[in-house]
Amino acid sequence: MKGIRNLLMGVLIAGSSAFGEAAFAQNDLVIADGMKVSLEYILTLPDKSVADSNVGQEPITFVQGAHEIVPGLEKALEGMKAGQKRRIDVSAQDAYGAYNNKLKQSVDKDKLPKDVKVGDILQASDNRLVKVLEVNDKKVLIDLNHPLAGKTLTFDVTVLKVEKGDAADATEKKAH
Repeated sequence: MKGIRNLLMGVLIAGSSAFGEAAFAQNDLVIADGMKVSLEYILTLPDKSVADSNVGQEPITFVQGAHEIVPGLEKALEGMKAGQKRRIDVSAQDAYGAYNNKLKQSVDKDKLPKDVKVGDILQASDNRLVKVLEVNDKKVLIDLNHPLAGKTLTFDVTVLKVEKGDAADATEKKAH
């Protein structure tokens, strides 16, 4: 029995060296502009609450340098490889910006859903998310700041894959 196990291990080791080079070649790719990146993350806020996570779900995939993710995270990922993990703190300025008190607006209540209540997150006509701050008989005070504006974000990331991206996609996305 021991001889069979050793024989199988020898075959597995020999097989992995024969097939492994191509797999390891991709692992040598580092995150740089134009590279297609897949990652898993947990996003926590300063109060240590988890704001978002894709762990155990579909990985987020983006083209580095195409400004598809917050700038501070994109910059911090530069140079990482598949399999690497890192905790990344992103300041509000490098994420969703500073909180702006001037972005609070009063809206007629009849222009919003009838069951609107304080704390609701609504989608504006321009697709922005807005938070309901106050509700009275005729008016609703909404906050047009991004829900994460003014907050330092902590990302625990695991880089799952780094591949050569389609340079045309990255160039096209940068233009938008």
